[in-house]
This record gives sequence, structure tokens and C-alpha cells, in this order.
Amino acid sequence: MAERPARGRDDERLRRVFEAVLAATLSGTGPLTCTGLDEDTENALWAVWEAYPHASTELVQAARRAFAGRLDGNNAARWHADLARAIAERRTRG
Repeated sequence: MAERPARGRDDERLRRVFEAVLAATLSGTGPLTCTGLDEDTENALWAVWEAYPHASTELVQAARRAFAGRLDGNNAARWHADLARAIAERRTRG
């Protein structure tokens, strides 16, 4: 069984993927999917693409912030909290 790469290597691979997808998106290619990037990051990249060829610095920075949330776990934590809240709401409705 192959050993799982250390998290630092995973993060570095994701950084390379993000930078490549961001560069492609800024050149007019829609963001690629199935890259290991999360939904928040992909949505931010789609917003950059939708603004092509006039993507603002703010949109690019928002994509970078979303990607930072992927790396630090904040996006996943928010997703889990939202899911738990939705489940609780369904349970209270019966």
C-alpha cells in the first residue's frame, strides 16, 4: 500500500493546480473541474471567468481567499456547519 503524501506536499500540489487553473481562467478558458479544488474555490474561479476579459483584481483576490479557505479548512468547516444546520432544520420540521 502506498504511503499517503504529507499534507505539505498535498498543499503544494493544490497550489500548483490552483495557479494553473487561475491562469487558464484569466486567459478565457473556463475553470477545470475534478482538480481537488473545493466548491467555494471553483465558484470564485467561475466568477473570474464570467468577467473575462475584464476580471477585476477584486475577483482574483476573492478566488485567492477562497483557495486559502480550502487550504486552512475554513471552507470545509463552513460546509459542515451548514449541513448540520440544514439537517437540524429538517428534523424540527418533522
